[in-house]
Amino acid sequence: MDVVNRYITINNHVNGAPQDSDFELKCSPLALSLDPASNVVIVKNLYVSIDPYQLNRMKSFSASQKASDFAVAIVPGEAIDTYGVGKVVASTNPEFDKGDIVVGLLNWGEFTVIKAGGMLNKLNPMGFPLSYHVGILGFSGLTAYAGLFEICKPKKGEKVFVSAALGSVGNLVGQFAKLSGCYVVGCAGSKEKVALLKEKLGFDDAFNYREETDLNSTLERYFPNGIDIYFDNVGGEMQEVAVSNMNINGRIAVCGVISEYLDSEKRAAPSMIDVIYKRIKIQGFLAGDYLNIFGDFLLTTCDHLRTGKIQPLEDISDGVESIPSAFISLYRGQNIGKKIVKIAEE
Repeated sequence: MDVVNRYITINNHVNGAPQDSDFELKCSPLALSLDPASNVVIVKNLYVSIDPYQLNRMKSFSASQKASDFAVAIVPGEAIDTYGVGKVVASTNPEFDKGDIVVGLLNWGEFTVIKAGGMLNKLNPMGFPLSYHVGILGFSGLTAYAGLFEICKPKKGEKVFVSAALGSVGNLVGQFAKLSGCYVVGCAGSKEKVALLKEKLGFDDAFNYREETDLNSTLERYFPNGIDIYFDNVGGEMQEVAVSNMNINGRIAVCGVISEYLDSEKRAAPSMIDVIYKRIKIQGFLAGDYLNIFGDFLLTTCDHLRTGKIQPLEDISDGVESIPSAFISLYRGQNIGKKIVKIAEE
């Protein structure tokens, strides 16, 4: 039996802001009858993740492409892999049966063919929507959890600043920090987002960075006694002024630098004098560095979800054809929470 697989590719390397014209919806026949010796799994994709870091993979060159297996360059015309949840529709791999719900590296498309050794695991939804396992119970959630607790190690009463605080990672960092007894301030790009941070997610305060003309004065206003922890999702000027306002022995987890993805000249230049004399720890990291704590993260986060102590924040688009616009929306500040595309019903 054959099906038609529709999937998204890039037409060319994307070295600036992504545009609709950079993407193409391709169609190709896919045979669901497999050679018994092939040891492959065919997955019907259900939900796929949309993440800012993918833009660095689309560029003709980015240093990240050589630094991580998860960030290798995307070849124009080829399928684009991402984190996602799907259902097995055919398998000659003895570890997977038809009908299994799975999570792992899938494609921006309707089906994914996964060879032996591919990143794929059976999924126990544990009573939660499958989309949760792409975001809050997936790599976005692990990123927030590991960056805050493994790198920054918050203590009750400490002051935490989160940039891009309504993004897929930032919103969870703030919620985890509040549960740890911290004072939390986030920044976002609209009045509506600021209201959500304070009213829905329980941040102590928040501000719209687009309305601020002097970010250093802004942070001095919100943190008159300094910042203990900064969770950095944007880099650039925001990182510079955060360092200037850090307390002695402050900790900074650098998760992303989205302000630099579109403008290579817009690089952070924090004061190294401050870093030295305040003994500030600055550490970059990837979620994959902390797979050893995935079990602890999952148990803790599931408990918080069941008790309502953490609110999931999802922004879901429908259909494979919506993937380009979903991705572009990340760079226009239009997403609220984790951006996901629902490809099909289970």
